[in-house]
Amino acid sequence: MRVSPNRNPFSFLFVSSKRERYLAEYVVRECTRGRSLDEVLADPYVRNRSTAEERARLIERPEIVEMIGDGVVEDMRRMLVHPEAAAGARR
Repeated sequence: MRVSPNRNPFSFLFVSSKRERYLAEYVVRECTRGRSLDEVLADPYVRNRSTAEERARLIERPEIVEMIGDGVVEDMRRMLVHPEAAAGARR
């Protein structure tokens, strides 16, 4: 196999598989439906289709990071608007 001089010979390391894209879409969809990220990652659908290493890479994908960030921001907003509810939840 010849590698084109313009192509990075290590580019295959940075390409995500179709399966990984489908899993990321599934995680985002389920989390937007109200399930926690922990719950979705423990879901048999995800566990049967990925290794622990692949799940670790999955949570580094930009769409997952964005979704987690949005969730954290939303939690902070709720805490600021209703601090008494957040205090009760921590007990």
